[in-house]
Order: sequence, then structure tokens, then C-alpha cells
Amino acid sequence: MFSMTVMPRFYETDALGHINNTVVSGWFETARDPVFRLFNPDLKLDEWNLILARVAIDYIAQIHYGHEVTLITGIEKIGNSSFVVHQEAWQKNLCVAKGSAVQVFFNYKTQKSEPLPASMRTRLEAHMMAPAGR
Repeated sequence: MFSMTVMPRFYETDALGHINNTVVSGWFETARDPVFRLFNPDLKLDEWNLILARVAIDYIAQIHYGHEVTLITGIEKIGNSSFVVHQEAWQKNLCVAKGSAVQVFFNYKTQKSEPLPASMRTRLEAHMMAPAGR
């Protein structure tokens, strides 16, 4: 499991005074960086081997400007050529958003998915987590 903290910026607020829902997707992508590094430690684009197949976010509570948000990232499920990344956003000890991203092990030269190598499975398994509320 990985964790990072962000401080919401003023420009991320919307007309209703809370953090705009589009911001959470960006935060979650940034928080997936350690997962990307499991596959590509230097994040070299010419060696990239993941593709995003699906993303879903549930907004549970309003997120407010001026208070840190902790982003938790872990692996929920591992398939043959894909895996599900589970993410949660916490503010003031409350889970304010949770989501998932399906990442596929992908060969850009052949433009096809490939089975996850055993070494990658082992790395992913080390970061398994149970989603909040389950």
C-alpha cells in the first residue's frame, strides 16, 4: 500500500466552495505513480508497459480547501493481464472519495495486452489492500 498527502489548492475549488470532482481523478493518477514505478522504475516513456482501461470514482463526502487530503493506493485484484488499483482519499479522518483503476500490462509495439510476468505479480501482491468499508 502507498500513501501520499496533498494540500488542496484554492483554484481546485468550485462555485459551491468545495474541491471540484474533476480534481480527484488527477490526484488519484498522481498517487498511482508508485504503481507505475513497479513496472518502469525510471518512468521512461519508450519503455512504458501499462495502459489504463477503466477508472471509476465514488464521491462520499465534500472535500474542502485548507485541509490536507491523504491518498491511499493499493492493489485490489490481480488478473491474467490486468490488475485493479484501489484508491481512497481521506480528509479529517473521513474517507471522502474512493475509486478504482484497471491497468493492463500492454505491449505498445504489438498493440496488445500480455500476461503479467510472475515477477510483476509478486510486486503487485506485496501491495494488496482491502478497500475501506468492506
